[in-house]
Amino acid sequence: MVYSRRTMLKQLGLAACLGTMTPRNGRSETLAAPLAFGYSLYGMKSVPLAKALKACADIGYSGVELACMKDWPCDPGVLPRGDRVQLRKLLTDHALDLPCLMDNLVLVVPELPHGSNLSRLKRLADLAHDLGGDSPPIIETVLGGKPEQWPDIRQQMAEALADWAKVAAEAKVVIAIKPHAFGALHRPEDCVWLLNQVRSPSIKAVFDYSHYERQGLPLKECVQTLIGESVFVHIKDNVKVEDRTEFALPGDGETDYAAYLRLLRESGYRGPVVVEVSAQVSNKPGYNPLLAAERCYEKLRPAFEQAGARARG
Repeated sequence: MVYSRRTMLKQLGLAACLGTMTPRNGRSETLAAPLAFGYSLYGMKSVPLAKALKACADIGYSGVELACMKDWPCDPGVLPRGDRVQLRKLLTDHALDLPCLMDNLVLVVPELPHGSNLSRLKRLADLAHDLGGDSPPIIETVLGGKPEQWPDIRQQMAEALADWAKVAAEAKVVIAIKPHAFGALHRPEDCVWLLNQVRSPSIKAVFDYSHYERQGLPLKECVQTLIGESVFVHIKDNVKVEDRTEFALPGDGETDYAAYLRLLRESGYRGPVVVEVSAQVSNKPGYNPLLAAERCYEKLRPAFEQAGARARG
C-alpha cells in the first residue's frame, strides 16, 4: 500500500520540519527535535532524477541523499550549472531536505590521485553550495583499503585526511567519513582515533551499524563510541543467505529499529537517519528501486513513531 505524503507526514509529525536543514553536527539541545527520515538515491541509479525525487516525496521521506559518484546523475564533474538550478528547485518544490552528498573515495593513494581527490572534494563542495546555499549538505564517503591494512596505513590515513580537512574548512563544508566492514577503517574506535588525529570540525563521521553488526559488535557499545562524532546515520540490515551474510533492506533483518532510534535519541543524536540500499541488494535480478523505497518506508514508519520522532518545537 502506498500512503500519501501528507498523510504520512501528519502521522509522523514531521511536517513542520520539512525544508529545514538538520544541524550539521547531528546534535541538538532540543529534546523534541526529530530524527529526519530520509532515503539515499544510491539505490535509484536507474531512475531519472526528477522521478526519484517525486517518488521519495510522495512516499513520505523528509529528505534524500544524492549519489554523486563518477558516472552517476549527480556527479559534480558532469552536472551543468543549469541542471543544478533545476535540481535545487525540484528539492524545494517537493519539500525535500538535502542532508548529504555521497561519494566513494580512497583515502590512501599515491600523490597524483591524492591531488585528484582534493580537486574532486572541491567540486563536491561547489555542488553542495549550489544546492544548499549557506547550509550545504554534508559530503560523505567510505575510505577504501582492507581491514588487515589498518595497522600499517592508519598514520598515512590521518595525514591524507588532514589535507581533506583543509579543503573542507576552506570550502565551508563538512566531510563525514564512513567506516566500512570491508575497508581499512572498519571499527568505531578506530574512527574516533582517526578523527582525533585530525581534530577538525570539518571532518566528522557517518554511523552505519550494519557494518558493525557484520563484525559481531553490540549496537549500544558502537553508539556510545561513535555517535558523538557522527553527523549522519545510514540504516540497512544483514541477513543470512545459505552460508554467507549479505546486506539487506532495513526491516528485512533482525534489527529492532524502534530500540535503535530510541538509543540514538537518548545519546543526543538529532540528525538525519537515511535508508541506504546496498549494491548487494540493488544489483540482484528483479530489483525494483521504487518498490524498495516504499517497502522500507512502510516497515520503518512504526519504529519512527515508537521512537517519538516529532516536529521541532
